[in-house]
Amino acid sequence: MAFKSWLNHSATVMLFLICWGDCNGLTVDPPADLSVFDNGRLGYLDITWSPPSSLRYRTDCTTVYQLEYFNTYRGSWSTLRTGRRTYSAQFDLMKDIRVRVYTLLSGSCTNNSLLMSNYTEWIQKPPSTGVTGTEVHNFTCVYHNMEYVECKWRKDPKTLASAKLNLYFWHSGLDQAVECPQYIVSDGVRSGCYFTGKSLPEFTNINFCVNGSSQKPLFTLLQIQNHVKPAAADNLYVQICSDMQLEVHWESPGRVPIHCLEWEVEHIIDGKTPLIYTSDKTRVTLPSITTKERSCFRVRSKLHKYCADTGFWSEWSHPTCDPEIEVAPKADQDVVPVYVYVAIAIVAIMVLSLCVGAVFRLKKPRQEEKLGSLLTTLFTRHTSVTATDI
Repeated sequence: MAFKSWLNHSATVMLFLICWGDCNGLTVDPPADLSVFDNGRLGYLDITWSPPSSLRYRTDCTTVYQLEYFNTYRGSWSTLRTGRRTYSAQFDLMKDIRVRVYTLLSGSCTNNSLLMSNYTEWIQKPPSTGVTGTEVHNFTCVYHNMEYVECKWRKDPKTLASAKLNLYFWHSGLDQAVECPQYIVSDGVRSGCYFTGKSLPEFTNINFCVNGSSQKPLFTLLQIQNHVKPAAADNLYVQICSDMQLEVHWESPGRVPIHCLEWEVEHIIDGKTPLIYTSDKTRVTLPSITTKERSCFRVRSKLHKYCADTGFWSEWSHPTCDPEIEVAPKADQDVVPVYVYVAIAIVAIMVLSLCVGAVFRLKKPRQEEKLGSLLTTLFTRHTSVTATDI
């Protein structure tokens, strides 16, 4: 409550300190010589003014200026205060240019009050050609995979067939506007302009103008990082997991940072209305398929709002359908018993081999003993027979 009371008190004090046009018998005039200049930068205009003549010899006052201009791109007034007498701002040359400047005085000459003059105003109408509309429609620029830019348009039906359309552009890295480096021609008519990846800077306002000879030119302003169209995804895979869920994963191509992309996965079952799933990663897990109907999957991407104000969806990837769906290997717990069984079999064979070897070792002495006894008997009999014969 104390803070709110302090704010109310401060606001009341400020109201008393600000004087409009006359304060303590001192009057202040608005700035003089307000002008707006177009220096060939396609809407980036220079605003200049001079101090009021009544203040040229005053040294006991601090002078600042309040500039207001109507921002046609935002549809509202922009306001700033500056001690300088020049300022540059962006305007839409297809609409009215409206600028106002006030003089503000403070210091000992105003008893430390703030004295504000009326404003000086500049209003400039767009040039009239006697016809309505522009020579082109649907002007669109696309930053393909952050590699190159294509700006295209459609020619107005009222534009003369012989009219030659030209595109000019300007940004802060150029002294003046320059013409399109490489036109796109369709059916003998210029329908666009091609820029290599380094021709236009990112995160910079770029002014464009397309004009001809019979109607109004088209002016527009954009930043190319807000007009990115990613490349289509590569290598889309679909696997059936051990729990019968579907895992869809893919590879992200091109130069667009992967953390800037959001994805849509389309699941079409036998030509029916597709199911759409979203993801911020290059994989998504879906419920298992409970039908024997044919299923197909495809994905596309777009820059999300944390990396760009707008943007374009990429083309859909090539679809992956039922015959291409792979069954993922079973989980580790299903594989482990196989190794256990192999180990048990090996141990069993080794034990059996040891047992058989032991049995043979036990039988061998007995066989040798029997063989010796048999030889002794045969030898004795043979000797007895021989002696009798003699």
